[in-house]
Amino acid sequence: MPTVDLYNREGQKVGDMQLSDNVFAVEVNESVLHQVVVALLANKRQGTQSAKTRSEVSGGGKKPWRQKGTGRARQGSIRAPQWIHGGIVFAPKPRDYRMAIPKTMKRVAMKSALTSKVNDNNLVVLEGLQLEAPKTKEIVKMINAFEAKKPLIVVPATDDVVFKSVRNIEGAMVIPVNNLNVYDILKHDKFIITKEAVAKIEEVYA
Repeated sequence: MPTVDLYNREGQKVGDMQLSDNVFAVEVNESVLHQVVVALLANKRQGTQSAKTRSEVSGGGKKPWRQKGTGRARQGSIRAPQWIHGGIVFAPKPRDYRMAIPKTMKRVAMKSALTSKVNDNNLVVLEGLQLEAPKTKEIVKMINAFEAKKPLIVVPATDDVVFKSVRNIEGAMVIPVNNLNVYDILKHDKFIITKEAVAKIEEVYA
């Protein structure tokens, strides 16, 4: 059972915390991590790109010039792809990029991502993160105390005060634990999470 330090907001150690073996000490499955990240990024795509083919652009109907005798290459329509303002060859059309991810694969990927943070000593557990009012300076001090460049801050529930305190900090992101995903965990260098949020993760994945 891995044991990590428990910190306060100032970066001072206030105790120890034991983490669940079933969540934070599993074998890291890089293949599953890759598949889930690819699927998450694909599911973010809007798929609304579109361009017109030669059958959809305006104009045409009449042959630009006669077939022979002009000295120019034969042309059948000004809507052909080689013409300026002509149609696009293999034009992209709206499509759905979504990829289905089995629940078991999601669980394996989440546990692998969390374990990788523990293995790399990039997981920081806070005893709490309560702010009376939005204070970006307080969050910056906390981030600097843990020497984080791109931290992911995980809170137990949606907290507008913390969100407003973090939103102007470059590279930093705050997310409620129920919106946690593998891509965000791997994208950020430090994984800063409250003690209460850890308990919720273990409740779901243990």
